[in-house]
Amino acid sequence: MTDLPNDQTFLDLAFAEAEAAAARQEVPIGAVLVEVETGRVLAASGNRTEELADPTAHAEMLAMRAAASARGRPRLPDCDLYVTLEPCAMCAAAISFARIRRVVYAASDPKGGAVENGPRFFTLPTCHHRPSVEAGAQAERSADLLRAFFRARR
Repeated sequence: MTDLPNDQTFLDLAFAEAEAAAARQEVPIGAVLVEVETGRVLAASGNRTEELADPTAHAEMLAMRAAASARGRPRLPDCDLYVTLEPCAMCAAAISFARIRRVVYAASDPKGGAVENGPRFFTLPTCHHRPSVEAGAQAERSADLLRAFFRARR
């Protein structure tokens, strides 16, 4: 087994995706899906809802779709997901369905989040898989990126 880069390295990659999304005039959220055993990045994406005219084209969804497609299977139990903002209910459900091992996100989202806010999806009795969750790493960096994006649009 190779030495894995630390969580900070993968969050930095997610932030690079978020910054690229902002440059495309998308809400700056980025996600990176990593194979735990090898430390290999299977997929990385930023939001593309406007570009694709697709309300489901969230960074997490795009990363999970790409990784599952590349592997030819819908479950990703040996993978960790790094994201710059707390996943919404749609993304949390998809994370559960994909059987993601662990979710690491930078900032909480009191308005749209569904992990520690809102429905707290992974605690619901209808949730079939509960990944481990780590939150708050680089929360201020994520908040600053989002504030700057929305300030520029007003």
